[in-house]
Amino acid sequence: MAESELLTRSACREIFARVQDAARAAGAPEVEAMIGAGANALTRFANNAIHQNVAERRLFLSVRTQMDRRTARATTNRFDDASIRAVVEEAAALTRAQQPDPDLPPLAEPADIDEVDRFCPSTAAATPQDRAEAVAEAIDIVRQEGQTAAGIYATNQSVEAILNSRGVFAYYFDTLAQFSITAMARDSSGWAKASAPECDALDIPGLARRAARKARLSAGPRELAPGRWTVILEPSAVQDLLGQMFWDFSATAIRDQRSFLTSRLGTKLFGAGIQIADDAYHPMQSGPPFDGEGVPRRRLALVENGIAREVAYSRKEALRANTAPTGHGFPLPNEIGEAPMNIVVEGGSEPLETIIGSTKRGILVTRLWYIREVDPYEKIMTGMTRDGTFLIEDGRPVCGIRNFRFNQSLIELLNNVEALSPAERASGEEAFDMVGPAMKARDFNFTEVTRF
Repeated sequence: MAESELLTRSACREIFARVQDAARAAGAPEVEAMIGAGANALTRFANNAIHQNVAERRLFLSVRTQMDRRTARATTNRFDDASIRAVVEEAAALTRAQQPDPDLPPLAEPADIDEVDRFCPSTAAATPQDRAEAVAEAIDIVRQEGQTAAGIYATNQSVEAILNSRGVFAYYFDTLAQFSITAMARDSSGWAKASAPECDALDIPGLARRAARKARLSAGPRELAPGRWTVILEPSAVQDLLGQMFWDFSATAIRDQRSFLTSRLGTKLFGAGIQIADDAYHPMQSGPPFDGEGVPRRRLALVENGIAREVAYSRKEALRANTAPTGHGFPLPNEIGEAPMNIVVEGGSEPLETIIGSTKRGILVTRLWYIREVDPYEKIMTGMTRDGTFLIEDGRPVCGIRNFRFNQSLIELLNNVEALSPAERASGEEAFDMVGPAMKARDFNFTEVTRF
């Protein structure tokens, strides 16, 4: 089986053997360890020039001991014997200081995990020169439009493993390249972003041209009256907005009554065409196929034909509910429980250009920011548009417009969807990427024009 040069499978096993020895010496034979490493590099540019290139390598060892329905965790970034003994002793001391938790499950048992290959050697081998040349080309494209470019180009590789004293050994490694660019003109801006395991899969010149075109077309923005508008959200804007709702697809959140799905599972909340899954094995997704305890991730049908169907269960919450865990738990101890992290929103067949072309009058949104929750049960969110907001008339963008603030229920939004483009890997403000489409919806609630 393939393995990472940063931290091999055998190295993980050797480190965990020392963790186990230290745990037995500390009187804590039940032990779990998360072991990881990363090599992250970032080239940052602004004012049409590269101004920063940074790179770091990191190691971590996070040890959790468990005894008498108590558990606690301690972490170090050193793998020498003394540091391993110290972190295990700290975890054991913290564990003994906890109150017993009657719902705490025993350590996970081994299970088969289907491996996924998301490692690209060219991304792992990318140099500062490689990134600088790509950035220089992107800057030149923006500069030729009389605009100023800013953004980042990052190439990362990472590995993580989870082992425990009951025999669990889950191992995953990957690469990720990410490019983001903002093109700024006198009174307008445009933006584009993409990520992929393979740096060669990023069309960096194309992203630069897209950002520059948005900045050019949105120059001299008009001010429109707020109100209920037909809106077309590009995939990044869909990710920005819908990414706010999936923490609610959690059995723990429902039990705590902090989810909009409380008393609503199995009911039709959204339009019949809305299909949403959590799928760690989807070819456009990323991340490990196991959760924070080494439990294999299961595909979840979160929404089927507009009906909220399934939610994530950690082992702890599954024990409470007398059901099976789904492989979406966060490392213990935690107060959040679990959440789906590999969101796939099923798209349609109409390209974005066709959706725009079929729109008599509406607003095209590139991305959103400063998104905050207003009403957790109706899932009303507020935020602002930015970096390319356009008026559509008779099937084409006719001008840029001043940015809007919105107050919009996600439940209402997903009931008002009129068209979806094919799904793609979308990158936005959210920390995780999502597979999803562009979305056309009626009666989107823009409440005021912003100052930005």
